[in-house]
Order: sequence, then C-alpha cells, then structure tokens
Amino acid sequence: MSNAAMIDRYRWWEIILIYCGIALFLFFVLSPFVEGFLVSLKPLSQLFSSPYRFWPENGSFEAYRTMWISVPGFGRYIFNSFFISTVVTLIVLCLVIPAAYAFAKFEFRGMGILLGAFLTVNMFSGAVLLIPLFRLMRSMGVLNTYLAMIVPGVAFLIPSAIWLLRTYMIRIPQELNEAAYMDGASHFYTLRRVILPIAMPGIIVVAITTFIGAYAQQFIFALTFNSKTEYMPLPVGLFAYFGKQEVIWNELMAASFVGIAPAMVVIFFLQRYLVGGLTAGAVKQ
Repeated sequence: MSNAAMIDRYRWWEIILIYCGIALFLFFVLSPFVEGFLVSLKPLSQLFSSPYRFWPENGSFEAYRTMWISVPGFGRYIFNSFFISTVVTLIVLCLVIPAAYAFAKFEFRGMGILLGAFLTVNMFSGAVLLIPLFRLMRSMGVLNTYLAMIVPGVAFLIPSAIWLLRTYMIRIPQELNEAAYMDGASHFYTLRRVILPIAMPGIIVVAITTFIGAYAQQFIFALTFNSKTEYMPLPVGLFAYFGKQEVIWNELMAASFVGIAPAMVVIFFLQRYLVGGLTAGAVKQ
C-alpha cells in the first residue's frame, strides 16, 4: 500500500471538484445569513424597491440602534432566553449523564422498551401536547414563571440527549468498568472518576445541541404558559417586530443577529473545548 497521503491520491481535477462542492455547500448554508445581515443594513424603503438591490445603497447600522426603541426591554428578552437555555442544559446534563451511562454499560429488563419510548417522545411536537402540558403547569402552579418554560424544555430534550450520549459512551471500552469494579469502585465512583473524563467530548456535544434546542423552542411554550413580559424569551421579542400593517424587516434582522450573539459566543467556546477533547491523546506524550 502506498505511503502517500490520502489527499495526494486525488487527481488535480478531482481536488477542484471537491473544493467546488464544498464551496457550493457553504454558499447555500451561509447565503441566508449574509442576506439577513445585508437586510439589517438597508433602510426599510430599499427592501421593496424594484429592481431589488442585493448590496445596500447607503447602508448603515441605524437599525441596530432603533431596534431597542421599537421593542422596549429587548435586552430582557435576550437575558431570559439565555437564562432558560442555560438552566435547561444544566438540568438535562445532570439527568442524562447517569441515564446514558446506565443504558450504555448495563443490561437490564425493559431497556429496549425504554429506548424505544424515548424515540416515540421525540416524534411528538410540542404543539400536540400543549393542552395537557398547560393543565400540568397549572396544577403545579408554575404558570407565568421561568419554570413554565424550563420544565417542558427539559422533558422534550432529554430523550434525544440520552440517545446521543449513550452512543458515545458505548464506544468507551467495557474493560474500564470491569477494572474499576475489580478494584472495589462503586458505579457512581466509576462514572465520576473513569467515564466522565473520557466522555467529556460527547458531553460537550450534548450540551451544545441541548442549548441550541432550548434556545430555539421557547416561542410556543412562552405564548402558552406565560403572559408576563418580564419572563418572555427572545422569540417573543422578535415577534413584536411584526406590526399590524407591516413588518419592520431591517430591525427584525438586526434584533435576530443581536439576539443570537450570546448563544454563538457560548457555542464558540464550547467548540474549542470539544476540539481539544477530541484531539487529546492523539499524539504520544
């Protein structure tokens, strides 16, 4: 077998096709974000001009200033979304890590049924269960509080998180569990001291996906279980830019980019730790 690097085995025209395919994929992925950012720089009168101009004429960041005036308390909406998503992520991780460890490393009666039930839960949309969830939230006395959005957020995100982390933990050698057991370690000690350090990249992936999911699914829960502005999350704040007569598109786009900035910062730093965890041990010390 040739010792040449895999990339050197491609012909020059194959390499060009590969990079063209990557560029085409990135174009379709990034073009909506680029267009949204350019819309935020345009005056509202230019958005419906004919012919349509892709690049803004006399563009400015004025919408990023006026968006705070159009929707008072928009900063509170951003804080609420960030707070709810953070709490949901922490609760999900606390519940999912031991559950995924049990499903990955032990055989017990009904395990397959439980895993299938988790998949079934993921098939239901939150809108289908709004009425029973509303009655449950009312009986718990948590309507018009942060818990009204945290509790259903945790419930809907736990199943997919268990499946994702279980898949990662299955790849951890069972011999580590057996060796810790032979040394007299309890299951909790083994999870805390042996499994968690190895599974940290998978845990960070679950944290990222859970945080994104919690940040994105707050709209329908907030409108149904909350009527107080001080607890409303970012999606409800963005909906305020939809007026009765028109939509303030430039301010809506500006608010969207400002609103997702905290989540992007968190994901950026988590990705750094993720890459560090994936590459740890790849080079001999």
